[in-house]
Amino acid sequence: MDTTSSKYKPRIIDKILSQELEGMGAALIQGAKWCGKTTTAEQFANSVIYIDKPDEVDENVRISEINPELLLEGKTPRLIDEWQIAPKLWDAVRFTIDRRKQDGQFILTGSAVPLDDTEKKKIKHTGTGRIARITMRPMSLWESGDSNGSVSLSELFKGNTDISGINDKTIDDLAYFICRGGWPRATLQRRDISLKRAYDYYDAIVNTDIQRIDNIKRNVERTKLLMRSYARIQGTQSPLTTISKDMSPNDSPAIDDRTVFSYINALKKLFVIEDMPAWNPNLRSKTAIRTSDTRYFSDPSIAVSSLGTGPEGIIRDLNTFGLLFETLCIRDLRVYASAIDASVSHYRDKNGLECDAVVHLRDGSYGLIEIKLGGERLINEGANNLKSLANKIDTTRMSEPAFMMILTGTGRYAVRRDDGILVVPVCCLKD
Repeated sequence: MDTTSSKYKPRIIDKILSQELEGMGAALIQGAKWCGKTTTAEQFANSVIYIDKPDEVDENVRISEINPELLLEGKTPRLIDEWQIAPKLWDAVRFTIDRRKQDGQFILTGSAVPLDDTEKKKIKHTGTGRIARITMRPMSLWESGDSNGSVSLSELFKGNTDISGINDKTIDDLAYFICRGGWPRATLQRRDISLKRAYDYYDAIVNTDIQRIDNIKRNVERTKLLMRSYARIQGTQSPLTTISKDMSPNDSPAIDDRTVFSYINALKKLFVIEDMPAWNPNLRSKTAIRTSDTRYFSDPSIAVSSLGTGPEGIIRDLNTFGLLFETLCIRDLRVYASAIDASVSHYRDKNGLECDAVVHLRDGSYGLIEIKLGGERLINEGANNLKSLANKIDTTRMSEPAFMMILTGTGRYAVRRDDGILVVPVCCLKD
């Protein structure tokens, strides 16, 4: 991917990687396959070794076992692509950084992390203080050129909430963005071709990747059932028991929860699933807060492929469309939050009051966000939820929200309402 000749703006992770290399000996870029890790790293590297190069992989692994420092020789930053295939390289990188006493020495990339005990034993040190960890996600709409970026998340945290913007994207466009996903190659391809990329990714997961992640034999059909079930519960806090029952065909006994957990854990290690933790604010009343994670795929196109549908199919089912739209918004919020060193979580209490996303900075400031596909009724409902939650927060112990936002799909304008709540189409948002 040549970012200078395409419609792409620089990836948000470019700035993050540059900063980490200035202050750390190495940076590890981890994330789902096909999200652009190697391409991004290559732009910063002055030398490269591809551990998984077909005609060299066996030799690379052998050398890593005998004399791993040989693989680290080269101009810095040196990119070590798919390092986890030769896990002894981790400690060799850490040792070399200590010996050289210089920052910006190595970039490591990997689509999975070692799981089995044998590989774990090969890593003796965590790399703390030497190796920065960066999670790379599929592209946001701003990065792919599909958002005009008229509203900046970072500016909102600075107090600049007098927003304005015009959204020229339709519901058909949103359906396409959801089904295409944020895979860099797909965003450069013709519409009909690009829609096939997510299905290729899905096929690789169920047929190959989930078997290779920890060398445990897993049933292809069972993997498909789990991913289909996960797609149906996007944006909920459904327990494992619900997923296992949904996976059981007809009247068959439910699949054991431990088996379901094993599959889910493998998909998390592949960065296919990325659940969202709960937010625990200081409240005026002793309201019990639900602490279960919210279920999400790392990209909405994975859910679409798991359901075996496409743009026309999800438009005909607006309930499913809404869940998938939420997944797209969460993906983008996570990407934008990473640019300002923020994290994203959700809120839900025993009374059913929810907030889809809370973006919070390290200094304690935070923004409350409700996600609604569109329509005045749903926007007003989201606004009422936000105001109800804001009224529950004990502002003697924590700050008021920096902003409250309804993130929409089909709205025409980005505006600030009379009550101060922002209404922002997702195709107007950026970091």
